[in-house]
Amino acid sequence: MTGSDVTRQGPEGERPGREAAPEILRGGPDGAGPGRGAGRRGRRRGGEGRHGGRGEQLMAPSAEFASYYGRPVIKAPAWRARDIAGYFFLGGLAGAGSVLAAGAHATGRTTTATAMKISSLAAVSLSTAALVNDLGRPGRFGNMLRVIKPTSPMSVGSWLLAAYGPAAGAAAACAVTGRLPRAGAAATGAAALLGPAVATYTAVLAADTAVPAWHGAHRELPYLFAASATAAASGMALVLGPVRETAPARCAAVLAAVADSAVHKAAEERLGMVAETYRTGRAGKLLRAARALTALGAAGGALSGGRARPLAAASGLALLAGSACTRFGIFAAGIASAEDPKYTVVPQRAAKEARRTTPAPHAERTQPT
Repeated sequence: MTGSDVTRQGPEGERPGREAAPEILRGGPDGAGPGRGAGRRGRRRGGEGRHGGRGEQLMAPSAEFASYYGRPVIKAPAWRARDIAGYFFLGGLAGAGSVLAAGAHATGRTTTATAMKISSLAAVSLSTAALVNDLGRPGRFGNMLRVIKPTSPMSVGSWLLAAYGPAAGAAAACAVTGRLPRAGAAATGAAALLGPAVATYTAVLAADTAVPAWHGAHRELPYLFAASATAAASGMALVLGPVRETAPARCAAVLAAVADSAVHKAAEERLGMVAETYRTGRAGKLLRAARALTALGAAGGALSGGRARPLAAASGLALLAGSACTRFGIFAAGIASAEDPKYTVVPQRAAKEARRTTPAPHAERTQPT
């Protein structure tokens, strides 16, 4: 405003004060009009004002997520359970079996060592066949070996299979023929070194997807696969090995059963509402059967005490069945979580709300002291 805007009646263009408003608009002499006083009373009746604690009322109810037009938010994996869940199970049996075979070889349990080497070779062969069947053509597996990509679980897994398979084959061939014992021992050691990675990389492969039931349990899934693989290999040793050589397998079975139960519980706690997919439907039935069979097999193996051959064999079969149910149950839980959009949207919204309400660490550091 310049000096020329000031007149004898005051500044020109200045807005009139609140006293310039007609009295009726300011509430009227009796305070019952639609003016300011009525507005205050209206806010008190509607929402208790800023001192009432209720704030403004929403004109529309809060939107609650029910469905994304009835369609899944993410595309469920097109994998077939027979191929991929079977691939998970057989890979775990092969990898953990090589570790047990190396231990038996080192401790002079030659019958069990030979049996487990043959078992691992058969398992990794069937596992590769299941993977190739899922890929559609054998040439596609060869194409996966054209590059090495350390950040890709699929690429790393392909190279693990390519390195582990020949080692397991050489170890089994030397054990069966009795030739080249030093080469056989070296191959046995190489297979045992690669075995844990072969048994658990499939968990990383599944957790690296957007499937809620797998991705949400990415910290526990490798341990769950390791426990399941150990249970399967222990069961195979109880079935194939002489009872006098099964002491390590019986101990491993007990440890695997305890670890399987503990990790499964931890995974369900982390998953929150997504854990419903582990408890209900086909996945729930399979995982309950898995826990029961694994516990029964471990208890039976411990009670057999290296004497009762039928009990040891039955316990081994229960452990194998429990491990297979675990892999198929986890696979089914993943598919169920991908097909229902609420398992994708609700956890993401909850995580976003938690980030919004939790102050960032750098913001706390910048607060004045």
